[in-house]
Formats: sequence, C-alpha cells, structure tokens
Amino acid sequence: MTENLVAVAVTPDGSVAAHAGRALRWMIYDLSADLTPAWTLDLTQTSCLHEWHVRGDGDRHPLHFVDIAIAASAGEGVRRRLQERNTTLLTTTESNPQKAIEAYQAGTLPEGAPHEACCA
Repeated sequence: MTENLVAVAVTPDGSVAAHAGRALRWMIYDLSADLTPAWTLDLTQTSCLHEWHVRGDGDRHPLHFVDIAIAASAGEGVRRRLQERNTTLLTTTESNPQKAIEAYQAGTLPEGAPHEACCA
C-alpha cells in the first residue's frame, strides 16, 4: 500500500457521510503517521463534490490532494472525475471513520451500497 493520505467524509455527528457528493466535512488521515485525523477539510455548499462535478469546469478540487477518499456512497461521475487526478473514491457500509480507516488498511473495508440505494 503506497497511499499516504486518506479522506473520510463525515457528518456533523462524526459518522461516515452517506453521500460523498454532498459531504461538507472530510477528515484527512496521514497513514504514515498515527491513525488520528491530521486535517479537517470543511467545504461550502458550492464547493462540495457534487457541485464541482456538475459544474464541469475542469478545476482541481481539494480532494485531489488525497490518494483515497471514503464515503458511504458515490456516483460514478464523481468517482471518474476524481480518478482523473489519481484520487480513488471508495464506498463503505462502515459508519465509524476510525474503523473505516483501519479496515481500509487491513484490506477489509466493506463495500458501500449502490449510489441509487442511498440517494434516490
């Protein structure tokens, strides 16, 4: 595993956010250090992944600086656009961000529900 920076979308109560595109807070973990969040990325409504994706202006997004992004669900368009800049977006049914990071590192991160099931 060569990824060092992993972002987890979180809700105000601290659980893994249901929708990557609508998440306004991301906890950034540096896997080369301990497993406490190294940074918090707070986005506005106009800078969330969904708005960035539909705007389609080609600008970089702050999540392009992480290797892996994790949320409960994500649309294929957002996944594809992040991957264009080498950020892989994974989904999970794990609701605890710390456990999601641990499972990711162990290669046991449970896959999230289809995007349509979350956000229909």
